[in-house]
Amino acid sequence: MGTETSSKVQARHLSRNAYLYVRQSTLRQVFENTESTKRQYALRQRAIALGWQVEQVVVIDSDQGRSGASAVDREGFQRLVTEVGLGRAGIVMGLEVSRLARNSTDWHRLLEICALADTLILDEDGVYDPAHFNDRLLLGLKGAMSEAELHVLKARLRGGILNKARRGELEVRLPIGFVHDPQGRVRQDPDLRIQDSVRQLLRTFERTGSASATVKAFREQGLMFPRHALKGPRHGEILWSELTHSRTLFVLHNPTYAGAFTFGRTRQRKRPDGSTINKHLPRSEWTTLIHDAHEGYLSWEQYEQNLQRLRDNAKSYGEERERGAPREGPALLQGLAICAICSARMTVRYHQWSKQTRPTYVCQHMGIETARPICQSISGAGLDQAVGKLLVEMITPMTLELALKVQKELESRSVEHDTMRRQEVERARYECDLARRRYMQVDPDNRLVADSLEAEWNEKLRVHEQANERYQKQRDDDASGITDKQRASIISLAKDFPRLWNDPRTPERERKRMARLLITDVTVRKGADITAQIRFNGGTTHTLHLELPKQSWQLHQTPSAVVELVDQLLGDYTDAEVASQLNTRGMRSGWGHEFNQTIVRRIREQYHLQSQYERLRARGLLTKQEIAERLDVQPDTIKKWRRAGLLRAHRFTGRGECLFELPDATSPVKHQHQGKKAALSAASKASSNRSDI
Repeated sequence: MGTETSSKVQARHLSRNAYLYVRQSTLRQVFENTESTKRQYALRQRAIALGWQVEQVVVIDSDQGRSGASAVDREGFQRLVTEVGLGRAGIVMGLEVSRLARNSTDWHRLLEICALADTLILDEDGVYDPAHFNDRLLLGLKGAMSEAELHVLKARLRGGILNKARRGELEVRLPIGFVHDPQGRVRQDPDLRIQDSVRQLLRTFERTGSASATVKAFREQGLMFPRHALKGPRHGEILWSELTHSRTLFVLHNPTYAGAFTFGRTRQRKRPDGSTINKHLPRSEWTTLIHDAHEGYLSWEQYEQNLQRLRDNAKSYGEERERGAPREGPALLQGLAICAICSARMTVRYHQWSKQTRPTYVCQHMGIETARPICQSISGAGLDQAVGKLLVEMITPMTLELALKVQKELESRSVEHDTMRRQEVERARYECDLARRRYMQVDPDNRLVADSLEAEWNEKLRVHEQANERYQKQRDDDASGITDKQRASIISLAKDFPRLWNDPRTPERERKRMARLLITDVTVRKGADITAQIRFNGGTTHTLHLELPKQSWQLHQTPSAVVELVDQLLGDYTDAEVASQLNTRGMRSGWGHEFNQTIVRRIREQYHLQSQYERLRARGLLTKQEIAERLDVQPDTIKKWRRAGLLRAHRFTGRGECLFELPDATSPVKHQHQGKKAALSAASKASSNRSDI
């Protein structure tokens, strides 16, 4: 072997560096299995014996504590491959093939690069040239055996884990709110603040029905939620921070809180780049599910109900819509309205009208499925009002009891929140006292330690002061929130439920929650009218028939009585005078405005009413020019006769324009000079020709 080995090592190999790759799979092996590490570092002497100088031997040991199953995240192995590919390596050394790689892909890639770069490989058994078929065949077999060995080790380890998991004896990482006792049994965390925080989260979700609403409630009350520090210098400690949506979903989806032991809820899958992703499995594919394995924070039935509510909330978007949780917005039937045409849940669209938010229920199931037009669209204001009126009529006998329950719930919530905030203050005070005791016990002459402990004490004092301020402020808010006067007001309002239902201080979300307690769904159809079939919880049904909502122009249409009165007044008054008459009588336009000349003119044009001018002309009245020609006088004379009262005129505009009546034979006339005809003769002539007009 020595002669063969020496023949493989050539001068071209000795001119390049020798690379020693050192690796242990885990940090525990690094610290406990030191013999393997010593054997690997001893290979440096093998390289020196083969002719390499000491300074030519490069040791790569940056992958200590990393598995050889993949080259991903192994900087040392990637560096080794790079050096070989650049032609800088004369030989690559490893105690055995498993030190270099336990993955056939990585191993054969290294062999191929070594063969192309004319790089040798050395292990405890000898020196190999990957460019030679026999050596490459032997190295390939060693790589396959190393991978098989890894598979056997994993299978044995996996088998032991599965057996423990099936018995429920496997110690797994517990979520917040649980700890292992000295006997390895799962117990609730002895910290009462942590317990109360978990219970408060579950109660809030049960009340609101939404993870987002739960997060919002915690933020409004200034409540913190615990979490485990998984990284950094504070690894393993309990940290308190604001509740997030992801942490809320984690608690609600975790069956551990229902007292169950589970294993195999996720499965790891490798990406092409070598990284892994976790895939959540359906319950039928879980490895182990043991009910009542330990004390939980809620029952399994409550856990299932929470999951169903989360699924309903998730399906309140897209094509598969369900009831979902009550959300912001005035739509009372959000998540309850069902299209009578296609039986799909209807969505809600909001629009602004007269500075108010108006809902519209739209069925777009077919639009999403087949890109067809929507089934129907129904204005929600009238429908919500009718359903609310029906609820008021049906629920009135139970209002007092309901109000008392609401009042009791509000008081219990306030007590719970106060307890949690007080626990936060107590925890901050304990940490402050602990920091003070540490500072008092330190040697005063050890200034470096004393200064550090003093700074920590000051920080704990600041945290305690802030927590106490938040507690006192929130306590004052709670005290001012529900007074005896307000309690009496709630009870009095309960006796008159319509006033309670229509109270603007009642949040829309709470009004929708009350509707959900009574209504299962509402099936609506738009035809000659709107038909709404309401199905109550318990099986009772009720059908409403509503008129179609009026269009915008119908809502602001001028009342027919006003149009009739305008028609009557136009016989004697101008547009401006008609407007004045209407305003005097207290009438308003369709938009609620006072009348003016322009509005009256538009009413005339819209309803095809004759103007005062047209009506006067129909009665035979003449213009100034026409009557001057009939009487054979100048138009200025007509004006003089009018001022003198000899002719009767009727104004038809606000600018003084008039139409004139023809005088009869007995009408007084103005004296005329000899060059003109007598006025009386002219008047008689005009009277005889009146039939020609």
